[in-house]
Amino acid sequence: MADVARVAGVSSQTVSRVANGFAGVNEETRQRVLAAMKELGYRPNSAARALKRGDFRTIGVITFTLSTTGNVRTLEAIATSAAEEGYAVTLLPVAVPSQDEVRGAFTRLGELAVDAVIVIMEVHLLDAARLTLPPHVTVVVADSDAGDRYTVVDTDQTGGTRAAVRHLLDLGHRTVWHLAGPEESYAAQRRSDAWRAALAEAGRAVPEPVRGDWTAESGYRAGLRIAEQRDCTAVFAANDQMALGLLRALHERGRSVPHDVSVIGFDDIPEAGSFLPPLTTVHQDFAEVGRRCVEGVLRQVRRNEPARGTTLVPTRLVVRESTTPPPER
Repeated sequence: MADVARVAGVSSQTVSRVANGFAGVNEETRQRVLAAMKELGYRPNSAARALKRGDFRTIGVITFTLSTTGNVRTLEAIATSAAEEGYAVTLLPVAVPSQDEVRGAFTRLGELAVDAVIVIMEVHLLDAARLTLPPHVTVVVADSDAGDRYTVVDTDQTGGTRAAVRHLLDLGHRTVWHLAGPEESYAAQRRSDAWRAALAEAGRAVPEPVRGDWTAESGYRAGLRIAEQRDCTAVFAANDQMALGLLRALHERGRSVPHDVSVIGFDDIPEAGSFLPPLTTVHQDFAEVGRRCVEGVLRQVRRNEPARGTTLVPTRLVVRESTTPPPER
């Protein structure tokens, strides 16, 4: 800064005002200072300025997995929304969801100097009773059962599932089988609970769910078992990837979709409309979840006060060609 001031023939204070975009510097002087900065290759030290302000303009993101469509699309929206607000994103994947790993991730983010943290939790191996996040850290948790201690952004898992089950019952199916996600997954549990409740409220039989692990391969293995159930005419799969494996298994066992068995998925991945047949599914707005997460942390940062509560992002049923009334008996 002193070098720039000397070349431009001004005071260091004037250089500082130009560098920080403050008013009160006439245009001729400003241009002279900018020319001196360019000549000397001067750039303001953003790290030093952040330390002085106590504002790092960086959001940390902790996520347990990058292998799922939802997490990747949510993360993309977080990065885009943060950039629009002038914030950078520091990503810290956690390979093993354990208390020590999460605590270590927060420690590392603290060393990297972030203003707030977004936690994307797809599994609840760390439930609300055991998850202890550091105090005085602005936190928003995405897709998690974090209770009322933190700001939570989630999609309407229950509403989406109920819409799927109602659609199949309204078509005339006597009941709906369920290809469930893994037991340790919060999202899978929410969808399974809502499926069971919707059938019970309609006075329908509740078949024993068949469980997968979110992958198409697990959906295929589960589908081979479901295909043997000759009274099964409708299946609600907890995600589109498992629904894809289910479609293959039903086809191999000579069960036509949708004429013999109707299938509904969950997520509405970009490829869902290209399945054979095109998949009826529940659309999740992952981009909106990401945007709401950024809004949530910045609202807390700018107001300098904690926030609580859950924001539910609506889902919607997308009807395609994999569902139809059941075959006549």
